[in-house]
Amino acid sequence: MPVTIKSAREIELMRAAGRILGKIHQDLGKELKPGMTTLEIDRLGEEMIRSYGCIPSFKNYQGYPASVCVSVNDEVVHGIPSDRRALEEGDIVSLDMGVIYKGYHSDAARTHGIGAISKAAEELILRTRECFFSGIRYAVAGCYLHQISAAIHACADRYRYGVVRDLVGHGIGSHLHEPPQVPNFKKRSRGIRLRPGMTLAIEPMINEGSGSVEWLEDGWTVVTRDGKWSAHYENTILITKGEPEILSITEDEITEGIWIPKGAAE
Repeated sequence: MPVTIKSAREIELMRAAGRILGKIHQDLGKELKPGMTTLEIDRLGEEMIRSYGCIPSFKNYQGYPASVCVSVNDEVVHGIPSDRRALEEGDIVSLDMGVIYKGYHSDAARTHGIGAISKAAEELILRTRECFFSGIRYAVAGCYLHQISAAIHACADRYRYGVVRDLVGHGIGSHLHEPPQVPNFKKRSRGIRLRPGMTLAIEPMINEGSGSVEWLEDGWTVVTRDGKWSAHYENTILITKGEPEILSITEDEITEGIWIPKGAAE
C-alpha cells in the first residue's frame, strides 16, 4: 500500500475525528483518580467515543479486546484493561486510543500522573511530550521523514532516556495503520520526502532507563525490560505547505500555549 495523499474531503473528516479524540482525551484524563480500575477507564473511554457517533479504532483490532490501551508505570503500550488493576497514588498511566469518524481514523496518546507523583515521573511525562514537539518541527513538506525521527531521538538523548525501537509511529487515514512507518530513533536513511496531504501518527515512547522492551504472556502488553517507567505522547498530524497541523490536540493544550494552531492569532 503506497503512502496516501488525502483529498480535501478526507482531510476535513480527519480534522473532525481529531477534534473528537482530543476532546475525549481531555475529558477522560480528568476522570482519572486513585482506586479507579483500568477496566473502568476503558469502559468510560468507549462510552465517550460512542457518544460522538464514533467507533473505537482499537476494539477487536487484530484481536485487541478493549477500546483504550491503558498502560501503567513500566508498561509502555497496549496494556489490557482489567478489573483487577487499580490505579494508585503516584502512578503514571498512558492512555492510547483511536476513533473512527465516518470511515477515517485519528490516533493519540497521553500519559497522566495519578495524584501526587515524583519529580522524576513528572519530568518523564513532560520530556516525552517535548520529544514529540522536537520531532514535528521537521514535519514540513520538503523535509524527509527521518528528520522527524532523528529530532525525537536527539531530544531523548539529551535527558539520557531510552527510545523504544520495537514500536514506531505510522501513517493513518481510512486505515488505522498505513505506510509509512515513523521511527522515534535516528536512522541512516533519509526516508521519504514529506508532501502536503500526508497524515501521520507520531508517537514517542520514551523510557527512564534503556529502550529495551518485552511482551507479556497476554501477547499485547509491552513492558520495559529493566522495570523502569515509560511515557507515551502521540498525535495525528497533517503535513501542509507550512507548519504541520496537529489534528488531535486538546483544547487545554491550546489554552496552555503548548501548541498554537495555524491561524489562531489571525
